[in-house]
Amino acid sequence: MSKEIQNILASLPSVDVLLRQIDSNYPHGKAKEATQQVLASFREAVVDGTRKTVIDQKEVVELIHKQLEEKQFSLRRVINGTGTVIHTNLGRSSLSEKTKEQLLATSFHYSNLEFDLESGKRGSRYSHLVSIVKKLTGAEDVLVVNNNAAAVLLVLSTLTQEKEVLVSRGELVEIGGAFRIPDVITSSGGTIVEVGTTNKTHLADYEKALTEETGAILKVHTSNYRIVGFTETPVLNDLAELAHAKNLPLINDLGSGLLMDMRPFGLPYEPTVKEVLDQGCDIVTFSGDKLLGGPQAGIIVGKKEYIDKMKKNQLLRALRIDKMTLSALEATLSLYLDEKEALKSVPTLQMIGQSEEDCLGKAAELAAMLQSITELSVKIEKDSSKIGGGSYPEHLLPTYAVALRSSKFSADTLQEKLRLAATPIISRIKDDCNYLDVRTIAIEEFATIQESLQEIFN
Repeated sequence: MSKEIQNILASLPSVDVLLRQIDSNYPHGKAKEATQQVLASFREAVVDGTRKTVIDQKEVVELIHKQLEEKQFSLRRVINGTGTVIHTNLGRSSLSEKTKEQLLATSFHYSNLEFDLESGKRGSRYSHLVSIVKKLTGAEDVLVVNNNAAAVLLVLSTLTQEKEVLVSRGELVEIGGAFRIPDVITSSGGTIVEVGTTNKTHLADYEKALTEETGAILKVHTSNYRIVGFTETPVLNDLAELAHAKNLPLINDLGSGLLMDMRPFGLPYEPTVKEVLDQGCDIVTFSGDKLLGGPQAGIIVGKKEYIDKMKKNQLLRALRIDKMTLSALEATLSLYLDEKEALKSVPTLQMIGQSEEDCLGKAAELAAMLQSITELSVKIEKDSSKIGGGSYPEHLLPTYAVALRSSKFSADTLQEKLRLAATPIISRIKDDCNYLDVRTIAIEEFATIQESLQEIFN
């Protein structure tokens, strides 16, 4: 080996020196493996003569980072600095620690998913939820599919195929992704019968629309918009009485699906699942990953006679949930057995429940951690958070954000650099600053934000 080759090889930094310069957001084991691989490729290039110049340490670090980025999974954890609690594009609700523990216990091992431990015979995957749902809602039975759209589709396909479905014109909603109630009714094999007007629908309108072909009355809770002013809609008790007099089911698509009263948070009244069941609804559907704060799921609760029919629908096989969703949902629901525990442990509820003073304290803590970064102006600004997920669209939560302005980068460039960090940080641009709303950022994530910004400005 020539002296020239020896000198070039000697210029290679050690693994330990390089590891101190790698973004700490990468797991140590992966960072070490990538470092060793990059160093090995440099040594090979020097020995075979394709590399004839001294190797710069910065060049090695850049290649290590590039290799680590290429090995990242496409679906990754991000830090939500937008202030939207139930952010659909960012995966909606975060799951609780108890849910994580239950997922680890059941998802990585065999489980009694469809096995009755007492009888030793085949069981039903849905049986794991019946007891807890009865306690929380008073429903006779429960069925769970992969989202609320699927839940509505299964309910209507089972109960109203080749029949008429009565629904108020003011409830013919679109929820997103072009998912429209009229299209779902048509897809399920039913025929939509529009009742009343956009702003006013009376009980008599439903009564006049009833025929021998009517299969059900459908109520759709308009949680993602409001019609205010000159409006009217019949109370559920009266609508239930009308449906039951004709031996018809009253179906209620609640959408977000609350299990507890949110008025203590200063939010407007929204009906809970238990309340609408008590008021006479036979079947209620709602989402698992919105205000409930659990995994994506479509939850169907109500009378056993109707749910038994749904269990025989061949469509259920295509829509059924897996063991991970079931496990996460059971763990989430179990927290609601104690409302104080739910408020403390369900991240979605905990974020919504943070007071303005709580947010100010968090913002002050994060801002203090970032003050020493050169070329970065850090201010605390009063702002507003959104609940998101189509819930409480007209209600904003008072909050505080850490506003970042750079003398080195434009707001758009800094936002991109935050987004492309090892742990992506999603900010919101306002007044030419990058706003990080601390309501949706856990205190444990502050250090990651600090390290990412230090790397960006170094």
